[in-house]
Amino acid sequence: MKILVANLGSTSFKYRLFDIETETQLARGGIDRIGQPGAESECVVEIGEHRAERTQRVPDHAAAVQICLEQLTDPETGCLKDVSEVAAIGFKAVFAGELSGVREVNEELLVKMESLADVAPAHNPPYVRAMRELQAAFPNMPLVAALETGFHETIPAANRSYAVPYEWQEKYSIKRWGFHGASHRYIGQRMGELLGRDDLKIVSCHLGGSNSLCAQRGGVSQAATMGMTPQTGLPQNNRVGDFDPFALPVLMKATGKSLDELLAELSKQGGLLGLSGLSGDIRDLEQAAGEGHERAQLALDVFVSSIRQYLGAYMAVLEGIDAVVFTGGIGENSRYVRKHVCAGFEWAGLQLNEKLSEETGSVERSLAASGSRIDVWVVPTNEELVVARQTAKLIGGK
Repeated sequence: MKILVANLGSTSFKYRLFDIETETQLARGGIDRIGQPGAESECVVEIGEHRAERTQRVPDHAAAVQICLEQLTDPETGCLKDVSEVAAIGFKAVFAGELSGVREVNEELLVKMESLADVAPAHNPPYVRAMRELQAAFPNMPLVAALETGFHETIPAANRSYAVPYEWQEKYSIKRWGFHGASHRYIGQRMGELLGRDDLKIVSCHLGGSNSLCAQRGGVSQAATMGMTPQTGLPQNNRVGDFDPFALPVLMKATGKSLDELLAELSKQGGLLGLSGLSGDIRDLEQAAGEGHERAQLALDVFVSSIRQYLGAYMAVLEGIDAVVFTGGIGENSRYVRKHVCAGFEWAGLQLNEKLSEETGSVERSLAASGSRIDVWVVPTNEELVVARQTAKLIGGK
């Protein structure tokens, strides 16, 4: 069974093609600047050792998928004989409220995602638009949405409920939903395989363009830093993270700005970018801080401190942990972040081997010092493989 996994942006389409029987990645590719007036898109595909690039006008996501399928079925370089070999397209969708888990894309789901666009403004609108385009262009191709929130449905009420009027949760689904579910699910499963245990207590640290921690017991989510929306929890590259909502009326009076304007600033000009005034990219901040840029150092300090606070809290949630796992672009590559997050946790039995941690690269490896009671790992995530598995299971069951 071949599953195409789509990762969508408002003007981009990235994909991976899996043979799910062997869990082998057959191809990967991407197209950007979709639907941009007067702009040509760069279309890239990698199939085995073959890599091809070309530029052309791509009006919408349906056209992007059509280009992708043409590349995959090319008689000379493709890996498919016919489009019919693709059993379904799976999407790493973000938020549909109570319509969580893994679902076939239908009108009910799309309407729900549209109604919750304010919760995930950077994700829901482009996914809904693209899904509708693909439904029209490929009516016989099953489309499956693997919602990010599904992995966190196991979180106990004590760790999931806000202290708000109870009817808000009952009527309006105001609670900690948690996100990055595919990544945290993969890390939990992979650590069980690597250490040969099904009862591991771990904290998975997904650190990249957006960031979250998840407390897991036996691969099951027990707590997550992101809450009702992907804007909360740890500081993101340009999103605020945890923030007191009662500061908003103060800002509205002081600045004369509307609620919508302030929320836009918090979601686009906040986070590491807002603190530093320089960049939301950790690499830029590390370099600038090393050159004496005080606000870049402040952004790094706030970021590290937030991770450490949640890490300590999740040690308490799990009543001790077996491992801390770093993943994502920052988790896998930032020696600075790993070093400063782990520093000072010797009291808990966590000690990082700094020499091993100095090595960069997306390779699975343990970074714990000799004698550390808590293991420390770098494990590159594979969200697309998780979505492919979930998609194949759903359509296989039907």
